[in-house]
Amino acid sequence: MAVNSFKEDEWQSDVKKSVTVKRLLTYLLDYKKSIVTVLLIMAYCVTVSIINPLFIESAVDDYITVKDFKGLAVLIGIALAVNIVWILLVKLRMHIMAKVTNSAIKTIREELFDHLQKLDFKFFDSRPTGKILSRVISDVNALKGVLEKLVLTLIPDAVMLIAIIVVMLVKDFRLALAAMAGLPILLVSLLTLENLCHKNWKIVRKKSSNVSAFVHEEIAGIRIVKSYNAEGETLDTFDNLIGEHKGSFLKAVRINDMYNSFIEISWAVSSFAMYFVGIKVIGIDKLSIGTLLAFGTYISLFWQPIANLGDFYNQLISNIAAAERVFEVMDTPPEIRDGEGVEIMPDIEGSVTFDDVTFSYEDGVKVLKDVSFDIKPGKMIALVGPTGAGKTTVVNLISRFYDAEKGRVLIDGHDVKDVTIESLRNQMGIMTQDNFLFSGTIRENIRYGKLDATDEEIEAAAKTVNAHDFIMKLEKGYDTELAERGSGLSVGQRQLIAFARTILSDPKILILDEATSSIDTKSELMVQAGIAAILKGRTSFVIAHRLSTIRRADRIFVVDDGRIVEEGTHEELLARKGMYYNLSTAQAV
Repeated sequence: MAVNSFKEDEWQSDVKKSVTVKRLLTYLLDYKKSIVTVLLIMAYCVTVSIINPLFIESAVDDYITVKDFKGLAVLIGIALAVNIVWILLVKLRMHIMAKVTNSAIKTIREELFDHLQKLDFKFFDSRPTGKILSRVISDVNALKGVLEKLVLTLIPDAVMLIAIIVVMLVKDFRLALAAMAGLPILLVSLLTLENLCHKNWKIVRKKSSNVSAFVHEEIAGIRIVKSYNAEGETLDTFDNLIGEHKGSFLKAVRINDMYNSFIEISWAVSSFAMYFVGIKVIGIDKLSIGTLLAFGTYISLFWQPIANLGDFYNQLISNIAAAERVFEVMDTPPEIRDGEGVEIMPDIEGSVTFDDVTFSYEDGVKVLKDVSFDIKPGKMIALVGPTGAGKTTVVNLISRFYDAEKGRVLIDGHDVKDVTIESLRNQMGIMTQDNFLFSGTIRENIRYGKLDATDEEIEAAAKTVNAHDFIMKLEKGYDTELAERGSGLSVGQRQLIAFARTILSDPKILILDEATSSIDTKSELMVQAGIAAILKGRTSFVIAHRLSTIRRADRIFVVDDGRIVEEGTHEELLARKGMYYNLSTAQAV
């Protein structure tokens, strides 16, 4: 498999980092009391950090130089008590923020997953599942540190910087200016590296997404990989992908590390400048030892928050790309959604009308072309024709999984765009060739068709499609646990369970899209009686390549190249000796 198909994400947008950060902060607003508590704790901690150098200055100038050891002991006791409280409050602060950030991450992930469920099929058609999973899992996880440090680093260290600058200026503005001499170097480096760093971390996120997409696809297709002995080629592709990820990650880290180097250089320049000004310019005889020691501590307290903010900025730059990717999905509007003024679809009888319907999955490639028909309630309609002719598209438009680009789709005279999607689909049952079974029990999978169904209703549905007998032969019957996608059951058994799930929903319109193609002949004969029972009195659309399954259809539409080219009963179409006759003859050979 070519690596190129996994190189770039399908959707990216450029949003200002400040906008993304503000949006992240809104997720903390639900925890205002906890945030206020943390801010009060941080105010105490900042205050202690600022007065600690004053303790040192006072200890030297007011007590040690005059040999007042009793007063020194009292001062040490006060400083010790203040700092013990500081240590305890720091632990409390970390506990509170861990709880807040994990709750916020939970909210973000829930909102993202909820939005994903609202997006239409078109969104998922062009995007690998692995890349979507990457956004739900790894990208959201990356936001935890950002949210935590927005409160624990950005706010307290910014306050600390301002407070220390004020204190230093008040004590001696000459030493204060010298202590900040390295700032221009740091500012120039930040402006130089910012865009480069952000760009490279976005690349890292893309490469990580590519790895996730590839692994998901290969595991899903592991049978094909093994069948064709393609393990070697698959491993080579995987090695290339993780090699690209490693290379992009190391490059981003190298750029990040440059921040720390510039901070250390700026710190060293400032320290040298402060001591030079203090000793050579002001003169050591004009400064007390305590003041000089206090400034030595203050210069560390000044540059340490800058170093912390630099680390935070590095993390922000690296993880803001993850936030952008998450919000891109959340900001993607579903194309199929309820419009303004839509009504709830009343109980339907089942008439279906296509009024000059045209549809394209891609611009310029029409899948349906001016299709029109009118179906009475309770009729069975069969759709046949070559692969890609547009049969599945017809039923997808009835279910409003897609919207027609021209014309109207009406059910009982209601345009499907004028009623809520939920009220429309609640009255429809859809069976496909690959009906997905979830991890869980057989009972839970069948109940998915009607979440409040009783055990008796579940068993009745299973009996209707002749699934009850094989289920009861399993060790735990209806409580048998199914692995992912129902592995452990035969294809036919999985299909029968899916039939029971659909029947349980009691749909007014039933769609069977190649629903019996995976069932062997014996199983098909078993389920036909059940299908006949649920089709009675319901409008149904049946897509089948096996023409034997649709002989009793009220009308058969032969679809080719996006148009209905023939229409009639089985006998009528055979008599015409057209396309349907040729299809039937070919299957009879």
